[in-house]
Amino acid sequence: MAINDKNITADYPRNNTRITATSVVTPTYSVTQPQAEAFLKKYYSDKLSRKSLKVMHKVFSHPSVLHRHLAVDAIENLVDEHPDIRIARFTKWAVELASQAIVKALAQAKRDASDVTGLVVNTCTGYICPGISTYLIERLGLSERIRAHDLVGSGCGGAIPNLQMCSDMLDGHGDGVVLSVSVEICSATFQMADDLSLIVSNAIFADGASASVLWRRPAGLTLIAASSRYDTCAREDIRYVYKNGQLHNQLSISLPAVASKAAATVVNDLLESAGLETRDISHWAFHPGGEKVINAIRDELHLPESHIKATRNVLAKYGNMSSPTVYFVLQEILNNGGMKTGDWCVMVTFGAGLCAHALLLRA
Repeated sequence: MAINDKNITADYPRNNTRITATSVVTPTYSVTQPQAEAFLKKYYSDKLSRKSLKVMHKVFSHPSVLHRHLAVDAIENLVDEHPDIRIARFTKWAVELASQAIVKALAQAKRDASDVTGLVVNTCTGYICPGISTYLIERLGLSERIRAHDLVGSGCGGAIPNLQMCSDMLDGHGDGVVLSVSVEICSATFQMADDLSLIVSNAIFADGASASVLWRRPAGLTLIAASSRYDTCAREDIRYVYKNGQLHNQLSISLPAVASKAAATVVNDLLESAGLETRDISHWAFHPGGEKVINAIRDELHLPESHIKATRNVLAKYGNMSSPTVYFVLQEILNNGGMKTGDWCVMVTFGAGLCAHALLLRA
């Protein structure tokens, strides 16, 4: 049966990769937007112009984000954090959150560490060598012969390329079990200056992790097709830049327009390849890049507000945790009514590069 047959059976194709379990985790420490704004005013008012202070208050007062989770013991830990302490904090929390997510996902799949044949970890908020994967192998007792990869530099869009690599790893290994892990400690890139990009970043970004168990057995969400786009002309609209040897987030005021067009392009490419239209899709899991970005994507794809409800809910409850956030949206969908057999779901991520990715799933 061809992939563009809309009467495709729910278990087609039988040898496709499936996500059989997925989990999401956050640090326990949380902060409300008023608390975060008060912190920034207390320690950084002398670095901000009167105009920037007004902008900051407007951004932090917006109801699109209500609270976030941070990988710190107290928010004051971010003040004048030494780079060595920062990378140590990144390593500690990235390994801890990723481990928690993996343990939860494996339990859902009724599998354990001895079943795992592959591992892919993506992050963009810290660089360590060897990568996070090696720490997870040690921490969780994974096989020393496991195939493991660390992906960096994909920004908020990294979860879908991760899934594609996991699927490729299952080629020729039909009985394999592969872990897809996205983990970001965005607070490990915290900076503050009289810069709109940093003000907005400090109002929406947070920390979290996700893990998925993939296999080619007949259970789970089937990966049907994927599409990607790299618009290198828009690289400066969303990226990290190094200043004084430390990462600083850079966001353009043009980002909503640029990201929405890139997202619409990959979605249209994806649906065309599958012979589907937007009205055929019951569930949409968009990376919640911010209120204006969500609105722009909704309008570009002509979607009803109901299709982006899960994305808005996640942004409000957790903020933008970069690459794992799309899994929080997927989890929101599954936890609130779930997916009926045969339902289509499209996951969409975008980020540094400028990259955009879309993945077609079927229950």
